[in-house]
Amino acid sequence: MSQNNESRTTPFDTLLVANRGEIACRVMRTARAMGLRTVAVYSDADANARHVREADEAVRLGPAAARESYLKVEAVVEAAKRTGAGAIHPGYGFLSENGAFVEALDAAGITFVGPPASAIAAMGDKSAAKARMANAGVPLVPGYHGDDQDDALLRREADQIGYPVLLKASAGGGGKGMRVVESGEQFQAALDGCRRESQAAFGDTRMLIEKYLTQPRHVEVQVFCDSHGNGVYLFERDCSVQRRHQKVLEEAPAPGMSPELRREMGEAAVRAAKEIGYVGAGTVEFLLDKDGSFYFMEMNTRLQVEHPVTEMITGQDLVEWQLRVAMGEALPLQQNELTITGHSFEARLYAEDPDQDFLPATGRLERFAMDLKGAGLDPRQVRLDSGVETGDVVSMHYDPMLAKLIVHGDDRDQALATLNRALAALDVQGVVTNRAFLQRLATHPAFRNVELDTRFIEKNEATLFAPKQFSIEEYAGAALIGLNQLARECESDSPWDRHDGFRLNAPHTIRIALCDPAVAQVHDAEGVVIVEGTRASGADPWDLTIGGETLTARLQHLEGDAVAVTLNGHRRRLQARRDGNVVVMVDPRGETRLFWRRIDAIDHGHHEAESTLTAPMHGTVVALLVEAGQKVEKGMPLMVMEAMKMEHTMTAPADGHVESFHFNAGDTVGQGDVLLEFAPAE
Repeated sequence: MSQNNESRTTPFDTLLVANRGEIACRVMRTARAMGLRTVAVYSDADANARHVREADEAVRLGPAAARESYLKVEAVVEAAKRTGAGAIHPGYGFLSENGAFVEALDAAGITFVGPPASAIAAMGDKSAAKARMANAGVPLVPGYHGDDQDDALLRREADQIGYPVLLKASAGGGGKGMRVVESGEQFQAALDGCRRESQAAFGDTRMLIEKYLTQPRHVEVQVFCDSHGNGVYLFERDCSVQRRHQKVLEEAPAPGMSPELRREMGEAAVRAAKEIGYVGAGTVEFLLDKDGSFYFMEMNTRLQVEHPVTEMITGQDLVEWQLRVAMGEALPLQQNELTITGHSFEARLYAEDPDQDFLPATGRLERFAMDLKGAGLDPRQVRLDSGVETGDVVSMHYDPMLAKLIVHGDDRDQALATLNRALAALDVQGVVTNRAFLQRLATHPAFRNVELDTRFIEKNEATLFAPKQFSIEEYAGAALIGLNQLARECESDSPWDRHDGFRLNAPHTIRIALCDPAVAQVHDAEGVVIVEGTRASGADPWDLTIGGETLTARLQHLEGDAVAVTLNGHRRRLQARRDGNVVVMVDPRGETRLFWRRIDAIDHGHHEAESTLTAPMHGTVVALLVEAGQKVEKGMPLMVMEAMKMEHTMTAPADGHVESFHFNAGDTVGQGDVLLEFAPAE
């Protein structure tokens, strides 16, 4: 063992976590359980963040921008020295796969909780990694991994491989700098976009090209090695459900795996790790084809976002394993001592709007909670790893993931049922999230039936994003919840202060309108359903009249956010709340959101095409794609923005022309800023 490796395996009593959000909180949880003192680092945007509040000490790194704070190697090293931290855990992202960072820690005598710099370098360059894997006998996808990055040469290689191909940043990860190219005509534009994203995320524009398998599953193997030559695999995870090459739902073990295939993939993963002298936790990612053949894709030389599902099925704390290996200890268990128990799912909760092309969202979390008791869930089977709490602000500066919801069951069906109930119990207000979309995924028949591949969301887009069709029971339930909330808010000793339909010596009567929130945004009268609610007194049920049909309706408040809605004697338990003027009802079958307001507030007018285009999120203008005065068609790309490390294309809202742009490439814009003046065609 080299002197550097010896310095990396010195016992320590103080751990600095060089990250933020949920992973920082998760690492510190295990560190505290092991008796270690914890140190957090933060940017100005995170001065009051949860990971800072939970640490024993915290050190400011710099301004909000990651490159001026979390990515500053010298600032992180200095923070460790100031606080006496003998080791640094990098989490994932930021400096977790930065070999120069590891070398700086070695030079400072600080233990890096992760692999040696040489292993990071071996896998960080994906082209070189392919050659190393070939030497180790690990199957590879056909592709080009060369150093010559001439545009014309890359195009010829793609043509020779055959479309579709996958363009991927050689130094990349996390879906950044990655595009599927369906034809030669699309190649140059895709290459330019990949290089821009790769340069912004990694400071590197080198690309590799791979044959894009049309129906593969993304199956990855968790490996662990120590400094004593031991290596094991802690089985596999299926991460096929992705959008923009970023994972959304993960599960372990991968469904449909035979013991022979599991062993074959696991042993190949351990060979890959040992080929590069790996130490610590790593993940070897494979593409699994329908015929059972599998191909090496890449190795992530760090702890993965989805590691909790492996912890759930093995009963092992992988962060504890990391820390013990970093202290120089041998692996806690050998291969024959590792077993699989049950099934686990992880759902990633993002601050984003799936119905608006997954645009990132920002704002203050007015509420962030999960009502396990109200949903009838066993807390031993549900885990919520988060980096936020009620009152926290979701910033534009970092990845939009808020939390990870992890569940466990005796088998896949039971675990999936628990996931659906847990998603229904999750209440996030103030910031748009993908919670409802996750529930649509988890309840989708194709997902239940394990009809999985990496294009799952794309292939099922029509049903996943189908316009919501509401039943009379859903309209009645939303009306009842809104009416009761209104009555509770308007309780007063004076009848003149009441606004809930109170009449002296006469039934209370209110006429309200309900519609899809998307319809409400454009004031579309065709989507509005009128409900008349009448009751004799506050203690009596409401009689709801909808489309000529009358239902007797009662509402009972249960524990937490749970309510019981009874319509004509049919009682239904669900989680319910009002989010402004929107009634939200959630049960294991899915979510219903209905815009609710008094009938005299309805605006039956129709909005014409917007004359301005506003920024849907905070970000930076990357490029203007048309000239001022140029005629455009509806849906035509007008400009490109970057937010939360991803590019987003703004399109024309109608046929017309751009009168003027308010920003240029490189400018920073805020959510709601007017980007350009647009004139619709006559």
